[in-house]
Formats: sequence, structure tokens, C-alpha cells
Amino acid sequence: MKTYTLDQFVALETEVWEALVSGDVEADGRLLADEFLGVYSSGFAGRAEHAEQLQAGPVVKCYEFSEARIQVLSEGIVLLSYKAEFIRHKKDGAGAKEAIFVTSIWQSSSGSWQNVFSQDTKAD
Repeated sequence: MKTYTLDQFVALETEVWEALVSGDVEADGRLLADEFLGVYSSGFAGRAEHAEQLQAGPVVKCYEFSEARIQVLSEGIVLLSYKAEFIRHKKDGAGAKEAIFVTSIWQSSSGSWQNVFSQDTKAD
């Protein structure tokens, strides 16, 4: 079995968050699989819904990860869990700091990694 590193998957997840900071719809779409499923407090979202939030521009002002860990589910499928603290980007100024626990599943396909699943849980 191949060796996977925590840094490798934190870097992939960082690319997704950087797309949220920059409002980069193309990067967001490239990183999410066609069959992507997001599970959020607002409900379920597919790849199109995830990218749709960026149509008006950035949605996150800044973020920070902690407590990251990976679990290899099988060859080419890795689960990443971490705590994210972030501030939403709002047109009328920055929002308050929020914290969530995130679990993402990354799958390797044709030599590249894509996010196939992500679930956010509000941190107390």
C-alpha cells in the first residue's frame, strides 16, 4: 500500500479553502469530484452548489486548521479530519470567528486527488 502523509492532504484541503478566500470557482470545481457530496447544517450540497457560493466572490476572509489527522480507508482513498477556525467574508465587513470540525474524503483518480465528500460539524 502507498504511503500517504498528513501534509499531503492538509495541502489539498488548503487549496479548497484558498478557493473560498479568493472566490476561485475554477479551482473549487477542479478539486471537487463530479459526485461530490457536502453535508452541512444547511443541508446537502453537490459540486455545483459548492461552487455556486463563489459566484459573487470570496466567502471566507481567513482561516486556520488545527488537530488534523488522516485515516487511510483503502488504496487511493483517504479521510482527513481537522478543526477549522475561520472568519466569513461579508460585503459589509468581516463576520465573527467561527469554528467547525471538518471531515473530507479524498480519492485518487487518473493520477490526481479530488474531494468526494465533506461534512462540517459546528464546534462548541
